[in-house]
Amino acid sequence: MKGIVRKAKISDSTRIQELINEYAKLGLMLPRSIQSIYENIREFWVYEEEGRVLGVCALTIFWSDLAEIRSLAVDPENTGRGIGSSLVKKALEEAQEFGIPRVFTLTYQVKFFEKLGFKVIEKEKLPHKIWKDCINCIKFPNCDETAMEIKLNPEEKNESLERS
Repeated sequence: MKGIVRKAKISDSTRIQELINEYAKLGLMLPRSIQSIYENIREFWVYEEEGRVLGVCALTIFWSDLAEIRSLAVDPENTGRGIGSSLVKKALEEAQEFGIPRVFTLTYQVKFFEKLGFKVIEKEKLPHKIWKDCINCIKFPNCDETAMEIKLNPEEKNESLERS
């Protein structure tokens, strides 16, 4: 990898939407409107290489002790290069800086998140998430995504982040 992971800018919004909605068309994530991206731009991290955004990931805070990794999308021609891992690690570092001890995700990519230290949990452990987004999803209440969580120690570097 020769790019950088940085906080998203307003000028990245259209590309962020393109990446997310490309996967949404395949039923792999929820689509995002451009307005939603503008409203939540501060949540997003992007991976940029040679001036082009090739990946995106958001950290959404739900409660004082809970955040979500969401909208993780990598340009299909650039998967398998560590871009997704770099984005998730940066979002987890941010969660640690905020002092958030638990971060979850809903995903079809279980092995990917296991490599980063996430463990499978029951969806019922995520009541805030279910009422905020899931209730409006066409798959609700029969979600086929896997809920996963990582516990962070905000005081020190997370060993699983260091190893991966």
